[in-house]
Amino acid sequence: MSELLKDKYHALAETIEGVPPQDALQRLAGEFPGKIVFSTSFSWEDQAITHLILTQQLPISIFTLDTGRLFEETYYVWSRTNEQYQTHIKPYYPDKDALESFIAQKGPNSFYESIENRKACCHIRKVEPLQRALKGNELWITGLRAEHSPERTGLPQLEWDETNQIIKYHPILNWTTEQLKQFVYENGIPYNTLHDKGFVSIGCAPCTRAVRPGEDFRAGRWWWENRESKECGLHAHS
Repeated sequence: MSELLKDKYHALAETIEGVPPQDALQRLAGEFPGKIVFSTSFSWEDQAITHLILTQQLPISIFTLDTGRLFEETYYVWSRTNEQYQTHIKPYYPDKDALESFIAQKGPNSFYESIENRKACCHIRKVEPLQRALKGNELWITGLRAEHSPERTGLPQLEWDETNQIIKYHPILNWTTEQLKQFVYENGIPYNTLHDKGFVSIGCAPCTRAVRPGEDFRAGRWWWENRESKECGLHAHS
């Protein structure tokens, strides 16, 4: 199955690159009926993509990973999005037994103690639920942007994810932050107000802080670690 999917990826890759996201999303929804999903964390990026999907009434399933430790503001945006677009974004939660065992052994805030503990926590709360959400699907839409990090600058809009054996599409990969903000404001899209307080990348509350002037995009995530270790495992190349 993966080889057939790889062949399909290669056939589509060049034809999707640079195509306006609303048009590419329409085409991909037709190419992968019932097998295309979008993961949202309710960031600026993800809210813009959600708007493109739902206003065009595209048959793309939208899901989110509820780690159990998200900000109150994130849950508010989730609720507002469901209300405004008359939708029901599907949540995926950590495996109860794995989470209970981890916290019983390590404690509720052990992610501050070592990179090993933090990555184990991310795996339970995010990576394993993502694997369940992607299972049986062929294309995964993400909100990655090139401005997020130097490693993403040369990323293609359509790529093959070897880890998850799925095609990934990044519709707003080349949008600037200002372009993204303008799109959100002009279309009246609900967004996380933490963005107005210096939070650039918003994840779990204990692991996210506002970015200070002069700091890069990732500085607000797992700020107690070296930059090289700052990855939760959702995007292997980042």
